[in-house]
Amino acid sequence: MATVTIAPARPRRVLEMALMLLALALGIGGYALTALNRTGAVPENLGQHVLILVIVAVVAEVGMHFLAPYADPVILPIAVALTGIGLAMIYRIDLSYLTLNQSISDPSHQYAVVGTKQLMMVGVALVAAAVLLVWVRDHKVLRRFTYLFGLASLLLLVLPLIPGIGVEHLGARIWIQLGPLSLQPAELVKITLAVFFSGYLVTNRDNLAIGGPRVLGMRLPRARDLGPILVVWLIGIAVLVLQRDLGTSLLFFGLFVALLYVATDRVSWLVIGALMFLPAAALAVRTFPHVQRRFTVWLHAMDPAVYDAVGGSGQVVLGLFGQASGGLMGTGWGRGYPHLVPFAQSDFILSSLAEELGLTGLLAILVLYLILIERGLRASIGVRDGFGKLLAAGLSFSLALQVFVVLGGITRVIPLTGLTAPFLASGGSSMVSSWLTVAILVRISDAARRPVSTPAPWTTGLQAAITDPTPGATDTPTTPTRRRPSTEDAHTVGPSPRDTGQDTGLDIIEGDLPEDPDYPSDPRLPDTPDHGEARS
Repeated sequence: MATVTIAPARPRRVLEMALMLLALALGIGGYALTALNRTGAVPENLGQHVLILVIVAVVAEVGMHFLAPYADPVILPIAVALTGIGLAMIYRIDLSYLTLNQSISDPSHQYAVVGTKQLMMVGVALVAAAVLLVWVRDHKVLRRFTYLFGLASLLLLVLPLIPGIGVEHLGARIWIQLGPLSLQPAELVKITLAVFFSGYLVTNRDNLAIGGPRVLGMRLPRARDLGPILVVWLIGIAVLVLQRDLGTSLLFFGLFVALLYVATDRVSWLVIGALMFLPAAALAVRTFPHVQRRFTVWLHAMDPAVYDAVGGSGQVVLGLFGQASGGLMGTGWGRGYPHLVPFAQSDFILSSLAEELGLTGLLAILVLYLILIERGLRASIGVRDGFGKLLAAGLSFSLALQVFVVLGGITRVIPLTGLTAPFLASGGSSMVSSWLTVAILVRISDAARRPVSTPAPWTTGLQAAITDPTPGATDTPTTPTRRRPSTEDAHTVGPSPRDTGQDTGLDIIEGDLPEDPDYPSDPRLPDTPDHGEARS
């Protein structure tokens, strides 16, 4: 893993505020246009909503100024824009559901109106993200609890299997019911596992990077180093077998394999991961009817027998027809029929947006996702510690993989998996986990962009340039030489930044680098008798 050094960033609060106002305009505009096209008038409380949202934006900007002044100014506005667009589309679908419910007398058969609940969960997610930023002032603190996060991940995965609180829905057992609240623990496991994987791999990356035999041009890992990936593979298989959830299993296993590749820079880990997951998925297709139906829908969606079957391809086909009817520019907010697709506000919200905003609008939303992922990866390559690199890369990859799986499912590129689009889809667990991910990326980007104080000269092993004090001599510094820091340096220069806990910005991976006898010497320095001694 390499560190890219960039010029110290300046806080750009004005730019971030302008982007924030633009992000708010997207959500408010969708809300107003939906009401205008459906009812012929803008909502009566539109002014109050605008005022509340602007106040929230100002408070968020002031909080960012104190909590993460050097954070990337693009991450937060993009998250706000995606959340606002999702709320506007959920409100639009709720209007159609309210109209349909008027003709349904049985309340148990009426469509669920979730707009108010989703708005409350957005508030909970924002508070959770703010608490995380206040509590975690330095992302490296999370590394101290690496194995605690691993244990929490296992407990969260087991919760849906406990009788009495675990709930099975559409063949998958991934929900828990706590009174009136229903939660999906797997959404939080994405974050806890990312922390655990990052802390584990940054400690053991050297062993995992050691090469074994070379096969087909790839350096394979040693057999004894396959233990971690086998353990995670077994966890993924357990999720697939016990919870019958292909999407979550794919997300967890893909996250670990991606972090293995980032930590070791070996393509062989990607190949090994694919070879381990594909047979397991094929076995699941033959074993579990729920997974088999999804593959049948994927391969034979247009077959009339599959379309008319219970749990058949009707949802996928209606979603495809809705996307096609949207065309290039869409039907407009409130003028389409996305409510005809089951779960239009959750699993198929991208299909709903494609129908009313068209291919152009859908591509714009995907570009927002792409920029958010790119900013996360940029924070990963800019931060100066290995744990932060892996954590930012893992969270960014999980967002990318989740968006790809959701988009691929509604367009029949891959089978449906049950995952939802981050920030857009209804669901409190998904919204909270998405905003916690944003909070961690903001914290890491703040560390990556924060200026680093220049370390004392002797800490690099180089003596500072010496100016000849003789009167009349030139001010040209003499050639520097390498030497071992002496006790006099400790009194004249001060304590080492390592002793005081100061981040010198010199470490690529936390911990001491291994000795390398082939380490090239600096060609700008003369060969002094103590050259090798000073470097040791």
